[in-house]
Amino acid sequence: MVHSLEFTMRVVRPSLIALAAAMVAGHALAQQVVKPPQSQAWIDVATYGGMGGMGGMGGGAGAPNPMAMLGGLFGGGGGKNSFGNTQVGQAGRWVDVTLMTRANPQLQEAQQAVPAGFLSPALKLQAPRETKGTLPPEHGEDRNEEPRYEKPEGRIYLYWGCGDTVRAGQPKVLDMATATPADLAKFFQVRSATQRGTHQATGRPVWPSPADSRMVPPQASLVGEHAFSGQGVPEAFRFQVGAQQDLMPAIELAQRNADGAWALTWTPPPTARAQFLAGMGARGKNEMVLWTSAEVPETGFGLFDYQTNAAVDRWLKEKVLLSPTTSQCTVPKGVFSGEGGMLRAIAYGSELNLAHPPRPTDPRQAWEPQWAVKLRVKSQSTAMLGMEGGMPTRGMPAEQAPTPQEEGNKLPNAKDLLKGIFGR
Repeated sequence: MVHSLEFTMRVVRPSLIALAAAMVAGHALAQQVVKPPQSQAWIDVATYGGMGGMGGMGGGAGAPNPMAMLGGLFGGGGGKNSFGNTQVGQAGRWVDVTLMTRANPQLQEAQQAVPAGFLSPALKLQAPRETKGTLPPEHGEDRNEEPRYEKPEGRIYLYWGCGDTVRAGQPKVLDMATATPADLAKFFQVRSATQRGTHQATGRPVWPSPADSRMVPPQASLVGEHAFSGQGVPEAFRFQVGAQQDLMPAIELAQRNADGAWALTWTPPPTARAQFLAGMGARGKNEMVLWTSAEVPETGFGLFDYQTNAAVDRWLKEKVLLSPTTSQCTVPKGVFSGEGGMLRAIAYGSELNLAHPPRPTDPRQAWEPQWAVKLRVKSQSTAMLGMEGGMPTRGMPAEQAPTPQEEGNKLPNAKDLLKGIFGR
């Protein structure tokens, strides 16, 4: 009897363990049914400081060519509170909203109840009557946007890293006259995890709108309860916005010329998840100089936009981005000499993604959210190298400060520079 029991334990027990393991594995591999939310809202929040916009250079989300890439790097514009200023806004605080509901694909109007500390009464959303182009497939609305490029002409010098002097092995040079497609692809490698945010489409009301173009007050706050309402919008579409997703303060870059190196200082936004700086200038005829604050070669063309939390955290570890508490960085001596340049800074906030009801942990249970919301936050700033608020930088030697007559010659015209480099 004992021998029989021992035999059973030796033979049957391993079989039971294997069966249990197979059941667990099958449970883990079960494909959970995930249905799209019945209603979806996108909210983009942006603060622009420094010079604000540089109208006419484009920018924002999409699939840019090199001109549009640089528009996204140094772009801006817009002089009123109209939809889209979170992408190309002048100095100020901006909020864009887009709402859709599957129960009413032709929704024309909606409301967003917001905290009294933001605006009162509720925001009035209106759908555009006509839109250019078409929406991507529904399943791709959160798909990363891949930039497309056209081959430019000229020569580009890339420097990277903060410090007083140029590091060994720099610059990285791209000569358009001899560059192969592989050379271009390697030089213009783009880090970007920008997903679909606010947008205009028929049947999707937006704010600001013709019916409600109120400016965002200087001290406005998004913290508190928000709720969407409209024909076909779920009654339970209510959610809380916390301090981490509130409007960020502007980034104001202070500059000091230290024997040819440019010492930059600023106050980092308290809710920043990471930061990044970039500069662009001219060197000779049809030559462009790029510099970024990354510790690795990085043009930064894809980084001046909203990015996902996971991507920001990954690029922090890779030393592409600056830490959220960094408050100073020096552009090495010799990077920008004689022709001046432009600087761009961005602080990434933490993206908020909510859905109701939450996703079930049991993969056998289908997820059918009534609503979902994506809220993205950033703070950006543009400045001319050697200038603060239109005046020569503090600490610049008197003999280096341009006179009003010389100013146009000392600082490059961005559009002319880009046309020369890219043959436009």
